[in-house]
Amino acid sequence: MAYNIHHPSSIIDQQLITTLRNVAPDAEQLSMLHPAQLDIIYSQRWFKLFVPASSGGLELSLPDVLKLEEALSWVDGSLGWVVTLCAGAGWFIGFIPQTVSGAIFTNEKLCLAGSGAMNGYADLTENGFVINGSWPYASGAMHATAFTANCLIRKNNQQLYQTDGTPQVAAFILDSEEVVLKQTWKTMGMCATGSHAFEVSNLLVPVDRTFIIDPEHAVLNHPVYQYPFLQLAETTLAVNMSGMALRFMELVELEATQGKIKKTTITLEVSDTLNQVRKTFFEIASTSWETLIRDKTIPVALLKKVSSISQDLVRASKTSINTLYPFGGLKAATTNTEMNRIWRNFHTASQHALFNK
Repeated sequence: MAYNIHHPSSIIDQQLITTLRNVAPDAEQLSMLHPAQLDIIYSQRWFKLFVPASSGGLELSLPDVLKLEEALSWVDGSLGWVVTLCAGAGWFIGFIPQTVSGAIFTNEKLCLAGSGAMNGYADLTENGFVINGSWPYASGAMHATAFTANCLIRKNNQQLYQTDGTPQVAAFILDSEEVVLKQTWKTMGMCATGSHAFEVSNLLVPVDRTFIIDPEHAVLNHPVYQYPFLQLAETTLAVNMSGMALRFMELVELEATQGKIKKTTITLEVSDTLNQVRKTFFEIASTSWETLIRDKTIPVALLKKVSSISQDLVRASKTSINTLYPFGGLKAATTNTEMNRIWRNFHTASQHALFNK
């Protein structure tokens, strides 16, 4: 059965697709995105998907972001992942004090990297905060212009607490020159994301470099900053999985068409199943966005549907790749082929904590 669902190739210009994909093997060897890929990202402003037009961004709706990020991961997994994570960090412009954000986000080569780990301490002083910590998995770290880091808040070396008894925490934005990169990214896949660790030691930052990621603390009046962070993360990461799965499926089909591997009806069955889940995913994600625009809020029941269908999309994508892998022949197991790179990228990215609850 054919499902009326867009294909990633309809989202990005074909010439850009060719350039971005052709240099993907070189990017893997570089352990970071290729300069040609970065040039396109900067010119297309893909690191600024959620940034307001007034700050040089694209100011896209969530449904449009999801389609684009899936398409980028269909082009190449590392490419899509870096854009997704760095553009996601760019979403923080909605929460960062405007006294700070202006100078950061008008940079034409803006790229925010960061980590969700609560791996640092921020000690409150009369002059601001003194930060110490080390944070892992900062995708895009090699070309980041700024970093975001989560910290536990202390005073006089004692943890501070909220009125409900939970520890006080906050996110901080740091200049790339203020952090030290650690070459820690040694995975089998997603090599070109350069998701290295970064650390800071006794760094004094002013109070206005801290922000809280919560709709109630948004400083910009745009619906996207009212969309819950958990579902934003789940949806944007899920489409990375489906993008890679779609491309893997195409490569297996191509091998069969060329007579290099045995033809099978399994590819059609897998395609139907994945596209059925994709269709439902985009429908629910769009409904949540339209509901937010109309009602200024999203019911909890609908948010649960968004989370559930995001997990379903990841599972369907994983099933697709794992089902088709045996039909890829030795090409699927040869490390310098696109098919194998996708397999390695997928099984590295799918280890993300959001997909392994």
